[in-house]
Amino acid sequence: MLYSLVEYLNNHFDIPGGGMFQYISFRAVSAIILALLIGICFGDKIIHFLQKKQIGEEIRQLGLEGENAKKGTPTMGGIIILGATLIPILLLGDLSNIYIQLMIIATVWLGLLGFLDDYIKVFRKHKTGLKGKFKVIGQVGLGIIVGSVMCLSQDIVVVEQIPSQQEITTTITADNNYDSNVSLEMLGKKNTKTTIPFLKDNEADYHNLVPVKGQLGDILTWGLYILIAIFIITAVSNGANLTDGLDGLSAGVSAIVVVVLGVLAYLSGNVIYSDYLNIMYIPYSGELTVYATALVGALIAFLWFNCHPAQVFMGDTGSLALGGIIAVFALLIRKELLLPLLCGIFLIEALSVIIQVTYFKYTKKKYGEGRRIFLMSPIHHHYQKKGMPETKIVIRFWIIQILLAAMTLVTLKIR
Repeated sequence: MLYSLVEYLNNHFDIPGGGMFQYISFRAVSAIILALLIGICFGDKIIHFLQKKQIGEEIRQLGLEGENAKKGTPTMGGIIILGATLIPILLLGDLSNIYIQLMIIATVWLGLLGFLDDYIKVFRKHKTGLKGKFKVIGQVGLGIIVGSVMCLSQDIVVVEQIPSQQEITTTITADNNYDSNVSLEMLGKKNTKTTIPFLKDNEADYHNLVPVKGQLGDILTWGLYILIAIFIITAVSNGANLTDGLDGLSAGVSAIVVVVLGVLAYLSGNVIYSDYLNIMYIPYSGELTVYATALVGALIAFLWFNCHPAQVFMGDTGSLALGGIIAVFALLIRKELLLPLLCGIFLIEALSVIIQVTYFKYTKKKYGEGRRIFLMSPIHHHYQKKGMPETKIVIRFWIIQILLAAMTLVTLKIR
């Protein structure tokens, strides 16, 4: 809104400093500062409101150290994250940008899904919350929306070959200002290419997985892409949800992941950097950098209250939304196949639960008594059971996530 207003005023009245809003870097820095201020200033008020309404966490007796101290701590704090992200985006983001529109839809969609889950737990006193099948339906619905828009929107294209400097010079506009997005966007093509390390040019095409060629092959490819989008959104959303079990763990890990995605969005949306790094140039995707910085600011502001001992928990309002937001963001910049590495903590947490449950059922069927591999799952509880302090677990997981983030960025140059 503010971005559009300043752009309009600058075009008609040439207001001092109005040109700064044209720069993604300026709006990105403004977004993280604004998100931090909103989250910290209004976080206390939201926490007091949740306490007043007695929206407290019901703690299961798991025999973990310090679990009783968490009883009654306000939950649904994900509202702080979502609010502190959306307000800067609505003010500073280009709302006509298809990528920003999709991220806003994903944020609101998954935020409402998580809010409904928390509402049922807190107000309806159903400990299980929203039934699993309804969560999956919500995640599948978002996957269909994102996949379909990626398929049908003419604003979502990839420039496979960036012209030479001589060719670029010929596209200079009448006022001698070269707008790379406007000029090169026309060279973009709709395809299902994505980024994957260790292959030539770090790229792969889902179309190669479909044996049928021609128009039918194109339709089947986009159908496959929508299924992949559904799987990724569902998997990462649930992985983030499982990670939210210790003070500051999910928020800290997510902040590191989003920083990397923001860097990748900025590089992919900049014709010079994408050409230099030999990665996909995705016109208009650079605007996602503003969203990423707003989300990072919101997560850091939330950590202000969520660090040990936590004053508030994000609840499913935050955790379900965070994973889905990360998945959609990665899909939009064609980096979804890097998520197993980038979101390695989410993956390990989810695998620990799957392995534990599968092994327990197998041994119960075979021996008549269920056995466990871990002392408790998700795996962060395993380390708690071993007597490791909560803060040490969280900080070590953050360190591992930083290493995974660095390795993800390195893959840009591995071929």
